[in-house]
Amino acid sequence: MPSRKTFLPATLLATILSTGAASAAPTAQEIMKQDFLASKVGDSTQDATFRLVNAQGQERVRETTGQTKLLPGTTDNRRLVVFESPADIRGTKTLLIEHSNADDDIWIYLPAMKKVRRLVASNKKDSFVGTDFSYGDVIGHKVEDWNHKVVREEKFGALDCWVIESTPTTPQVADTSGYSKRISWIDKRSYVALRTDIFDVQGAFLKRLTQEDVREVDAENNRWQPMRLVAENAQTNHKTIIELKNFKAHVGVSDAAFTPRALEN
Repeated sequence: MPSRKTFLPATLLATILSTGAASAAPTAQEIMKQDFLASKVGDSTQDATFRLVNAQGQERVRETTGQTKLLPGTTDNRRLVVFESPADIRGTKTLLIEHSNADDDIWIYLPAMKKVRRLVASNKKDSFVGTDFSYGDVIGHKVEDWNHKVVREEKFGALDCWVIESTPTTPQVADTSGYSKRISWIDKRSYVALRTDIFDVQGAFLKRLTQEDVREVDAENNRWQPMRLVAENAQTNHKTIIELKNFKAHVGVSDAAFTPRALEN
């Protein structure tokens, strides 16, 4: 007896397939949560060269060393950056401590004053030690402070990306960050934001951040690190290029360095 085959109506099959695809696709909120975690390793050390380029193409070069370490039992990061050269900034230190459920801490040590200064949350929109990155760009923008939506999917270079628009949930978030909107190209593999276009509180295009030479630095936890970061300010024609060197993850960084008192040493 010949076997009987059962066929689903085309419309029903299309519905089942589309429902399955929709359930598998991450939401914009989930994508941005993964982006927020993408570069967070247990601890790390690195050297970095900062190149500040003005509208005339003149450069100032700064050399730094840095350390990061997560707060125990959390994904909250601590980041210490020490400026080694040139002489006019040598010894300047910044300590950024993230808090999931409170305001982040920002500390800066100024050797000329021999004093540690704590910056308030509203300073997150200020320039990070004279660069085109803000303190908020460096410490990261809390995912829940922004409304996120996927506006399209496209390639950035050779990589498949989600393009996500993020807007502040409150006027206070806009004021603290200095931004009215961010549009991010999130790599589908690493979840790193390869490009972010940022608009000021008046809605004008302010700057573009790009992250390049993205390398997997912790395969077990799917963590990635861009080795070249660029911020280009469209309103001043100034840009900052940060190139990381000697990046090492999970090297046993001590907790001792991540305190305001330690900045004075």
